[in-house]
Amino acid sequence: MFYISEIMRTAPKEYKNQLQKETYKALAQLEIPFERVETDEAVTMDDCVLIDQKLNMKMVKTLFLCNRKKTIFYLFITTGRKVFDTKHFSSALGISRVSFAPAEMMEEMLGNKIGAATVFGTLLDQDRDVQVIIDKGVADEEFYGCSDGTTTCYMKIRTEDIIERFLPFAKHKPVIVDI
Repeated sequence: MFYISEIMRTAPKEYKNQLQKETYKALAQLEIPFERVETDEAVTMDDCVLIDQKLNMKMVKTLFLCNRKKTIFYLFITTGRKVFDTKHFSSALGISRVSFAPAEMMEEMLGNKIGAATVFGTLLDQDRDVQVIIDKGVADEEFYGCSDGTTTCYMKIRTEDIIERFLPFAKHKPVIVDI
């Protein structure tokens, strides 16, 4: 049986990585409320169904993408059940085809591993090398469900707090697209 804790509204007592620590530090500084649960390791969208139910929200799908030369990077945030299509993504942005960026680049640039990609990784993108692209379907939701930078802790935050408060704090301007 998949473990999900009771809902908490405070940061963890101990942090599993630097990104998780920076995430809660930023949320506290911005006074952004959240709910979170600790879980067994969840790395697929199917793992997130029970988390969605517990937090009464829909988990986003966050993909780390790059161009063929690995010189332009995108953090694409879309709805959890939407199938990713590189052709539609590239067409919507008017760019060349993209592919998934190597896992080691995501860890180096955003501080997280496969399965834990999160908007909070922008805190570690000091050089602003990653463009944040948000699917309109996500932007239209009241709540935003995501990882806190680990594969064992997931949170619920108001979407407007992510777009209007957190991303400007992280010095990233999101592009909202309808894909």
